[in-house]
Formats: sequence, structure tokens, C-alpha cells
Amino acid sequence: MLAAAERRVPVVIDGLICTAAALAAQHIAPPVVDYLIAGHCGAEPGHRIALDRLGLVPLLHLDMRLGEGTGALLALPLIEAAMRTLDQMGTLDVG
Repeated sequence: MLAAAERRVPVVIDGLICTAAALAAQHIAPPVVDYLIAGHCGAEPGHRIALDRLGLVPLLHLDMRLGEGTGALLALPLIEAAMRTLDQMGTLDVG
């Protein structure tokens, strides 16, 4: 997470363990949070607490406990759609 933030590359965090690592990264370098995307909020109560501490709003609320990055994988199409919208959408600017 720290290396990605240093290179200005976003990271999709997924699950309680990954979110706990994000808290550690934030402690080391607070700006790292600007590069974190919360893919989902899992069923563990600590996950919501950790996301709140990071100030991140998860894209999905699925109450999953599957692990292996499942929530991040499900969030990727939303992230891609948001990027495409920002990149390809016309503006209403008439000037």
C-alpha cells in the first residue's frame, strides 16, 4: 500500500485483515489513505470499525466472509465504470 501510494497507484482493500494493514500503513504515512478504495464491508464488526477509522466508505455491503479478495473483485467493475465515466463523458461546457 505504501509503495503503491508513493507511485500514485490506487489499491482496492478487501476484508478485515487487509483493512487492518491499511490502518498500519496510515499510521506510517497518513496520505496513503488517498490511494485506498474500500471494495466492500464484510460481516466482521471490526471491518466496519477499521473502515470508519480510515474514513473510507465501502463500494459494496455484502456481509461476506469469503476471503481471497472476493469483495475487491466484485468492486472492480464499479471502479472501472467510474473511471470510464470520468474519462469519456462529455461535458456541458458551452465555452
